[in-house]
Amino acid sequence: MELKILIVGLGGVGGYFGGLLARQYFPGDQHQVIFLSRGAHGDAVKEKGLEVISRESGTFNARPQQVCSDPSEAGPTDLVIFAVKGYDLEDAALSIKSVVNEETVVITLLNGVNNAEILSGILPHARILNGCVYISSRIESPGIVRHVGGPGKIFFGPEKGDTGLYGSIEKVLTDASIKAELTDRIGLEVWRKFMFMSPFAGVTALKGQTFGEVLGSEESFKLLKGMMMELEQLGRKTGVDLPGDIVSLSLETGRKFPSETKSSMQLDFEKNKKNELDTFIGYVVRQCREEGIQAPLYNRVYSELSRLAD
Repeated sequence: MELKILIVGLGGVGGYFGGLLARQYFPGDQHQVIFLSRGAHGDAVKEKGLEVISRESGTFNARPQQVCSDPSEAGPTDLVIFAVKGYDLEDAALSIKSVVNEETVVITLLNGVNNAEILSGILPHARILNGCVYISSRIESPGIVRHVGGPGKIFFGPEKGDTGLYGSIEKVLTDASIKAELTDRIGLEVWRKFMFMSPFAGVTALKGQTFGEVLGSEESFKLLKGMMMELEQLGRKTGVDLPGDIVSLSLETGRKFPSETKSSMQLDFEKNKKNELDTFIGYVVRQCREEGIQAPLYNRVYSELSRLAD
């Protein structure tokens, strides 16, 4: 069955995975891939295609079936992949309501742990799948996305219900050379990523250090590990079945990235851009308060970064 696939957000994540899909399913070949992108980046992709530069997948140019700035131009869709920043999720979801129906599968690849819940509230008739991705990638210039680190792997699945219903979606992704894994424990996978990414985002943005510099600094490493321990308490208190050695595993995940890697939130702070402070840090501060968990390090980092963001 031919699918119409809409990529919402053509930044580092959406550009890399959307590029692989568009490369595999060239216009007129089996599935339709549509990019939702605005501004200079979208204009460049319309004119010249999307150039993807990757250590994993090589350099290639991908031309989708369509590049649109208004979701209504896409028409009814079968698969929607959200790859926007957390602060844009609600507006992006509202903007595509007209092209989503009860048969549409929606996958969120955003940072954070409550994105499926947010989407379910806005698109209650769609089939919402939670997801997470391990990748470091960015827009290098209009029309060009560079994959700089991480395996480029997607985990996705329903938070409740039968994963078998989505095996065909997994095949569409893997046939496009995407490392995608359908799982019946997506809640755990999302938390596994959050356990490593949330503290790394907070410390790299606050200290202005790369992953390697944070891991090599006694002071920064102590802060990083302490935040992971506070976050572990929250996960367990809210019923997430985290491995007993989750802190060690999270540190090891960070070590696998190139030492020069910067978190996406750090890059946003450096450029004085809108950032995901609420997604990575504010959410944890609020949830810890609700659960009666002491989280002095998260509170400190949130306070200091909030001042920097003003």
